[in-house]
Amino acid sequence: MYFGYARVSSKSQNLDRQLAELREFGVAEKNIFCDKESGKSFDRKSYLRLRKKLKEGDLLVVKSIDRLGRNYAMILEEWAFLTKTAKCDIVVLDMDLLDTRAREGNGGDLMGRFIADLVLQILSFVAENERMSIRERQAEGIKLAKAKGVKFGRPRKELPENLADVFTLYILGDLTFAEALKRTKLKRTTFYNYFHLYTRGA
Repeated sequence: MYFGYARVSSKSQNLDRQLAELREFGVAEKNIFCDKESGKSFDRKSYLRLRKKLKEGDLLVVKSIDRLGRNYAMILEEWAFLTKTAKCDIVVLDMDLLDTRAREGNGGDLMGRFIADLVLQILSFVAENERMSIRERQAEGIKLAKAKGVKFGRPRKELPENLADVFTLYILGDLTFAEALKRTKLKRTTFYNYFHLYTRGA
């Protein structure tokens, strides 16, 4: 049986393009599950419902790997559960190699799963390197700003201690804007002012 999963990060975003591609692939409307939540974890209402329905031999279809989730370490863990424990197949529509189904001439589904697992491992490595690179660039920006004597406009004691961490998570897409505001307890304008200073390193 075919199942589809679509996700956007906030209620204001639109699922139409993902839904259209899932339907075009052949997923029945009743088997499409949608969430409008952050992809930082798999603790999402519709996804958890979908997970319970998947049985051995079923096929899960998603438009892109980041619709499944944002955290590659968690995606790898979930991918292993779906393909090895639940024994489902997975197709990622915008990346042909992320397809665990048997391919003609490849010796069966074992090779299909091996190739998909390998590609996912590579993507995970690239994503983690990019995360580290972003953090390093942000740290260098802060250091440069301090060396220039740049002030953030308020005494340091008034800035949230978690500000840099929240900015990094926001840049990486692991936090929505609303979640970032909630964590820092800053007003929208204040948040943007600090964020622009932080990203420019000036």
